[in-house]
Amino acid sequence: MLKNIGTIDRSARTIVGIGLLALVFIGPQTPWGWIGIIPLATAMMGRCPAYSFIGLNTCRRKP
Repeated sequence: MLKNIGTIDRSARTIVGIGLLALVFIGPQTPWGWIGIIPLATAMMGRCPAYSFIGLNTCRRKP
């Protein structure tokens, strides 16, 4: 699998994912916070299936 997520994008996804997961444990304690797993998983893998589908690549390295 080729990476298609750059450093800034990965950092943003990590912050958003942690923020959303915090909604499950802290704050309003809503189950919608579990959606935060998606940005965290894509940040950890370095690959976003949606980016592949639309042909977007934020990674500086050539695939």
